[in-house]
Amino acid sequence: MSALAPPLIAWYRENARDLPWRRDGFGAWGILVSEFMLQQTPVARVIPHLEAWLSRWPDAAALAAAAPGEAVAQWANLGYPRRALWLHRAAVEVRDRHDGVVPRDVDALLALSGIGDYTARAVSVFAYGDRHPVVDTNTRRVLARVLEGRAQPGPPARGDLVRMEGILPEDRADAAIVNAATMELGATVCTARSPRCDACPLAEICRWRAEGFPASPDLRRRQPRYEGSDRHARGAVLGILRGAAPEEVDLAALLAEWPDPRQRDRAIDSLVADGLVEVVADRARLPR
Repeated sequence: MSALAPPLIAWYRENARDLPWRRDGFGAWGILVSEFMLQQTPVARVIPHLEAWLSRWPDAAALAAAAPGEAVAQWANLGYPRRALWLHRAAVEVRDRHDGVVPRDVDALLALSGIGDYTARAVSVFAYGDRHPVVDTNTRRVLARVLEGRAQPGPPARGDLVRMEGILPEDRADAAIVNAATMELGATVCTARSPRCDACPLAEICRWRAEGFPASPDLRRRQPRYEGSDRHARGAVLGILRGAAPEEVDLAALLAEWPDPRQRDRAIDSLVADGLVEVVADRARLPR
Protein backbone atom coordinates (compact mmCIF):
# COMPACT_ATOMS: atom_id res chain seq x y z
CA MET A 1 0.00 0.00 0.00
CA SER A 2 1.24 3.52 -0.80
CA ALA A 3 2.57 5.50 2.16
CA LEU A 4 -0.13 8.10 1.48
CA ALA A 5 -3.09 5.76 1.87
CA PRO A 6 -3.09 4.94 5.64
CA PRO A 7 -2.89 8.57 6.87
CA LEU A 8 -5.46 9.66 4.29
CA ILE A 9 -7.90 6.94 5.35
CA ALA A 10 -7.46 7.69 9.06
CA TRP A 11 -7.82 11.44 8.52
CA TYR A 12 -10.92 11.08 6.35
CA ARG A 13 -12.70 8.89 8.87
CA GLU A 14 -12.23 11.59 11.50
CA ASN A 15 -12.65 14.74 9.42
CA ALA A 16 -14.85 14.13 6.36
CA ARG A 17 -17.73 16.56 6.00
CA ASP A 18 -21.22 15.12 6.34
CA LEU A 19 -22.44 15.59 2.77
CA PRO A 20 -25.65 14.06 1.38
CA TRP A 21 -23.98 12.05 -1.38
CA ARG A 22 -21.67 10.39 1.17
CA ARG A 23 -24.48 8.91 3.23
CA ASP A 24 -25.38 5.24 3.04
CA GLY A 25 -28.13 4.45 0.59
CA PHE A 26 -27.91 7.71 -1.35
CA GLY A 27 -27.95 5.80 -4.60
CA ALA A 28 -26.35 6.03 -8.03
CA TRP A 29 -28.96 8.45 -9.42
CA GLY A 30 -28.43 10.88 -6.56
CA ILE A 31 -24.67 10.67 -6.95
CA LEU A 32 -24.95 11.27 -10.69
CA VAL A 33 -27.11 14.35 -10.14
CA SER A 34 -24.75 15.66 -7.44
CA GLU A 35 -21.75 15.27 -9.75
CA PHE A 36 -23.50 17.27 -12.49
CA MET A 37 -24.32 20.02 -9.99
CA LEU A 38 -20.86 20.11 -8.41
CA GLN A 39 -19.17 20.92 -11.70
CA GLN A 40 -17.92 24.50 -11.16
CA THR A 41 -20.38 25.13 -8.31
CA PRO A 42 -19.54 25.26 -4.56
CA VAL A 43 -20.86 22.54 -2.27
CA ALA A 44 -22.88 24.95 -0.11
CA ARG A 45 -24.89 26.14 -3.12
CA VAL A 46 -25.44 22.64 -4.45
CA ILE A 47 -26.96 20.96 -1.39
CA PRO A 48 -30.37 22.72 -1.27
CA HIS A 49 -30.77 22.44 -5.05
CA LEU A 50 -29.85 18.77 -4.96
CA GLU A 51 -32.42 18.01 -2.27
CA ALA A 52 -35.15 19.85 -4.19
CA TRP A 53 -34.19 18.14 -7.44
CA LEU A 54 -34.27 14.62 -5.99
CA SER A 55 -37.53 15.33 -4.20
CA ARG A 56 -39.09 16.26 -7.55
CA TRP A 57 -37.31 13.65 -9.69
CA PRO A 58 -36.20 10.75 -7.46
CA ASP A 59 -34.98 8.64 -10.38
CA ALA A 60 -33.90 8.96 -13.99
CA ALA A 61 -37.28 7.91 -15.38
CA ALA A 62 -39.05 10.70 -13.48
CA LEU A 63 -36.77 13.36 -14.94
CA ALA A 64 -36.91 11.80 -18.42
CA ALA A 65 -40.70 12.13 -18.36
CA ALA A 66 -40.48 15.88 -17.73
CA ALA A 67 -39.98 18.55 -20.37
CA PRO A 68 -36.39 19.81 -20.79
CA GLY A 69 -37.57 23.29 -19.85
CA GLU A 70 -38.68 22.02 -16.45
CA ALA A 71 -35.11 20.88 -15.78
CA VAL A 72 -33.75 24.26 -16.88
CA ALA A 73 -36.22 26.05 -14.59
CA GLN A 74 -35.43 23.80 -11.62
CA TRP A 75 -31.71 24.44 -12.15
CA ALA A 76 -32.39 28.01 -10.99
CA ASN A 77 -29.19 29.94 -10.20
CA LEU A 78 -26.71 27.06 -10.16
CA GLY A 79 -24.99 28.48 -13.23
CA TYR A 80 -23.88 26.87 -16.50
CA PRO A 81 -27.49 25.87 -17.29
CA ARG A 82 -26.48 23.63 -20.18
CA ARG A 83 -25.72 21.12 -17.43
CA ALA A 84 -29.47 20.91 -16.79
CA LEU A 85 -30.13 19.99 -20.43
CA TRP A 86 -27.29 17.45 -20.41
CA LEU A 87 -28.62 15.90 -17.22
CA HIS A 88 -32.10 15.67 -18.74
CA ARG A 89 -30.67 14.01 -21.86
CA ALA A 90 -28.65 11.63 -19.70
CA ALA A 91 -31.82 10.70 -17.81
CA VAL A 92 -33.58 9.88 -21.08
CA GLU A 93 -30.60 7.74 -22.12
CA VAL A 94 -30.54 5.93 -18.76
CA ARG A 95 -34.25 5.20 -19.11
CA ASP A 96 -34.05 4.07 -22.73
CA ARG A 97 -30.71 2.25 -22.78
CA HIS A 98 -30.37 0.94 -19.22
CA ASP A 99 -33.95 0.32 -18.04
CA GLY A 100 -33.80 3.36 -15.77
CA VAL A 101 -30.75 2.17 -13.82
CA VAL A 102 -27.62 4.35 -13.84
CA PRO A 103 -24.92 2.15 -15.37
CA ARG A 104 -21.89 0.97 -13.43
CA ASP A 105 -19.40 0.55 -16.26
CA VAL A 106 -17.19 3.57 -16.93
CA ASP A 107 -17.51 3.28 -20.73
CA ALA A 108 -21.30 3.07 -20.47
CA LEU A 109 -21.31 6.15 -18.26
CA LEU A 110 -19.04 8.02 -20.67
CA ALA A 111 -21.57 7.34 -23.43
CA LEU A 112 -24.21 9.38 -21.58
CA SER A 113 -24.72 13.08 -22.40
CA GLY A 114 -22.70 15.56 -20.38
CA ILE A 115 -20.51 12.96 -18.66
CA GLY A 116 -16.74 13.19 -18.86
CA ASP A 117 -13.95 11.10 -17.45
CA TYR A 118 -14.17 12.48 -13.91
CA THR A 119 -17.94 12.07 -13.54
CA ALA A 120 -17.96 8.57 -15.03
CA ARG A 121 -15.26 7.37 -12.64
CA ALA A 122 -16.82 9.16 -9.67
CA VAL A 123 -20.17 7.43 -10.20
CA SER A 124 -18.54 4.03 -10.67
CA VAL A 125 -16.43 4.45 -7.51
CA PHE A 126 -18.76 6.28 -5.13
CA ALA A 127 -22.05 4.69 -6.17
CA TYR A 128 -20.90 1.15 -6.93
CA GLY A 129 -17.61 0.77 -5.07
CA ASP A 130 -15.50 -0.09 -8.11
CA ARG A 131 -11.79 0.62 -8.07
CA HIS A 132 -10.71 3.47 -10.36
CA PRO A 133 -8.62 6.61 -9.84
CA VAL A 134 -10.85 9.69 -9.52
CA VAL A 135 -9.15 13.03 -10.12
CA ASP A 136 -10.52 16.55 -9.71
CA THR A 137 -8.80 19.92 -9.25
CA ASN A 138 -8.34 19.39 -5.52
CA THR A 139 -6.83 15.95 -6.06
CA ARG A 140 -4.40 17.30 -8.61
CA ARG A 141 -3.22 20.00 -6.21
CA VAL A 142 -2.59 17.52 -3.39
CA LEU A 143 -0.65 15.18 -5.67
CA ALA A 144 1.38 18.02 -7.17
CA ARG A 145 2.47 19.19 -3.73
CA VAL A 146 2.98 15.89 -1.96
CA LEU A 147 4.56 13.90 -4.80
CA GLU A 148 6.20 16.54 -7.00
CA GLY A 149 6.96 19.49 -4.74
CA ARG A 150 5.00 21.97 -6.85
CA ALA A 151 2.73 24.60 -5.34
CA GLN A 152 0.15 24.25 -8.11
CA PRO A 153 -0.58 21.45 -10.58
CA GLY A 154 -0.03 21.74 -14.28
CA PRO A 155 -2.84 21.52 -16.82
CA PRO A 156 -5.03 18.39 -16.58
CA ALA A 157 -3.43 15.39 -18.26
CA ARG A 158 -3.80 11.61 -18.49
CA GLY A 159 -0.79 11.33 -16.21
CA ASP A 160 -3.00 12.58 -13.35
CA LEU A 161 -4.87 9.26 -13.41
CA VAL A 162 -1.60 7.33 -13.38
CA ARG A 163 -0.38 9.23 -10.30
CA MET A 164 -3.68 8.69 -8.50
CA GLU A 165 -3.70 5.02 -9.42
CA GLY A 166 -0.26 4.77 -7.85
CA ILE A 167 -1.53 5.70 -4.37
CA LEU A 168 -4.71 3.59 -4.37
CA PRO A 169 -4.85 0.49 -2.16
CA GLU A 170 -5.88 -2.77 -3.81
CA ASP A 171 -8.92 -3.10 -1.56
CA ARG A 172 -11.88 -1.50 -3.33
CA ALA A 173 -13.42 0.05 -0.21
CA ASP A 174 -10.10 1.53 0.88
CA ALA A 175 -9.44 2.78 -2.64
CA ALA A 176 -12.79 4.62 -2.66
CA ILE A 177 -11.91 6.25 0.65
CA VAL A 178 -8.50 7.35 -0.63
CA ASN A 179 -10.14 8.90 -3.70
CA ALA A 180 -12.62 10.79 -1.53
CA ALA A 181 -10.02 11.68 1.10
CA THR A 182 -7.61 13.22 -1.41
CA MET A 183 -10.37 15.42 -2.83
CA GLU A 184 -11.54 16.35 0.66
CA LEU A 185 -8.02 17.23 1.77
CA GLY A 186 -7.58 19.54 -1.21
CA ALA A 187 -10.96 21.16 -0.64
CA THR A 188 -10.59 21.81 3.09
CA VAL A 189 -6.89 21.75 4.09
CA CYS A 190 -4.50 21.74 1.12
CA THR A 191 -6.27 24.69 -0.49
CA ALA A 192 -4.94 26.75 -3.37
CA ARG A 193 -4.24 29.96 -1.49
CA SER A 194 -4.14 29.21 2.23
CA PRO A 195 -3.00 25.64 2.89
CA ARG A 196 -3.16 24.55 6.54
CA CYS A 197 -0.11 22.34 6.70
CA ASP A 198 -0.41 22.07 10.49
CA ALA A 199 -3.66 20.13 9.99
CA CYS A 200 -2.50 17.98 7.08
CA PRO A 201 -2.09 14.21 7.60
CA LEU A 202 0.52 14.15 4.81
CA ALA A 203 2.70 16.97 6.16
CA GLU A 204 5.55 14.67 7.17
CA ILE A 205 5.81 13.10 3.72
CA CYS A 206 4.98 16.19 1.62
CA ARG A 207 7.75 17.05 -0.82
CA TRP A 208 6.56 20.64 -1.24
CA ARG A 209 6.82 21.23 2.51
CA ALA A 210 10.18 19.44 2.76
CA GLU A 211 11.62 21.65 0.02
CA GLY A 212 10.52 24.88 1.73
CA PHE A 213 7.30 25.57 -0.18
CA PRO A 214 8.84 26.64 -3.53
CA ALA A 215 6.61 28.76 -5.72
CA SER A 216 5.36 27.51 -9.05
CA PRO A 217 3.17 29.21 -11.66
CA ASP A 218 -0.58 28.98 -11.20
CA LEU A 219 -1.82 27.68 -14.55
CA ARG A 220 -5.47 27.50 -13.60
CA ARG A 221 -7.78 29.13 -16.14
CA ARG A 222 -9.20 32.34 -14.74
CA GLN A 223 -12.95 32.87 -14.84
CA PRO A 224 -13.80 36.15 -16.62
CA ARG A 225 -15.68 38.79 -14.66
CA TYR A 226 -19.39 37.92 -14.54
CA GLU A 227 -20.96 41.37 -14.09
CA GLY A 228 -21.78 42.84 -17.49
CA SER A 229 -20.55 39.74 -19.35
CA ASP A 230 -22.38 37.69 -21.95
CA ARG A 231 -22.89 35.06 -19.23
CA HIS A 232 -24.61 37.73 -17.13
CA ALA A 233 -26.94 38.62 -20.01
CA ARG A 234 -27.71 34.94 -20.66
CA GLY A 235 -28.50 34.43 -16.98
CA ALA A 236 -30.80 37.45 -16.97
CA VAL A 237 -32.72 36.14 -20.00
CA LEU A 238 -33.13 32.71 -18.42
CA GLY A 239 -34.21 34.28 -15.13
CA ILE A 240 -37.09 36.05 -16.87
CA LEU A 241 -38.17 32.91 -18.73
CA ARG A 242 -37.99 30.79 -15.57
CA GLY A 243 -40.20 33.28 -13.79
CA ALA A 244 -42.72 33.21 -16.62
CA ALA A 245 -42.68 29.44 -17.23
CA PRO A 246 -44.60 27.70 -18.60
CA GLU A 247 -45.90 30.87 -20.30
CA GLU A 248 -44.09 32.52 -23.19
CA VAL A 249 -42.55 36.01 -23.23
CA ASP A 250 -42.75 38.50 -26.07
CA LEU A 251 -39.32 38.49 -27.71
CA ALA A 252 -39.15 42.27 -28.13
CA ALA A 253 -39.88 42.78 -24.43
CA LEU A 254 -37.44 40.12 -23.24
CA LEU A 255 -34.69 41.93 -21.32
CA ALA A 256 -35.57 45.12 -23.21
CA GLU A 257 -33.92 47.28 -20.52
CA TRP A 258 -30.49 45.66 -20.91
CA PRO A 259 -27.91 48.46 -21.48
CA ASP A 260 -26.29 46.81 -24.51
CA PRO A 261 -28.95 45.74 -27.05
CA ARG A 262 -26.42 43.85 -29.17
CA GLN A 263 -25.25 41.86 -26.16
CA ARG A 264 -28.87 41.13 -25.26
CA ASP A 265 -29.56 39.83 -28.78
CA ARG A 266 -26.32 37.85 -28.73
CA ALA A 267 -27.33 36.26 -25.42
CA ILE A 268 -30.74 35.22 -26.75
CA ASP A 269 -29.23 33.85 -29.97
CA SER A 270 -26.67 31.80 -28.05
CA LEU A 271 -29.33 30.40 -25.71
CA VAL A 272 -31.40 29.35 -28.72
CA ALA A 273 -28.33 27.73 -30.28
CA ASP A 274 -27.67 25.83 -27.05
CA GLY A 275 -31.24 24.55 -26.90
CA LEU A 276 -31.98 26.42 -23.67
CA VAL A 277 -34.54 28.76 -25.24
CA GLU A 278 -37.10 28.30 -27.99
CA VAL A 279 -38.47 31.16 -30.10
CA VAL A 280 -41.83 30.61 -31.79
CA ALA A 281 -43.67 33.40 -33.62
CA ASP A 282 -41.69 36.17 -31.92
CA ARG A 283 -42.25 34.71 -28.47
CA ALA A 284 -39.62 33.04 -26.31
CA ARG A 285 -39.98 30.14 -23.87
CA LEU A 286 -38.03 27.42 -22.13
CA PRO A 287 -37.72 24.23 -24.22
CA ARG A 288 -40.66 21.81 -24.30
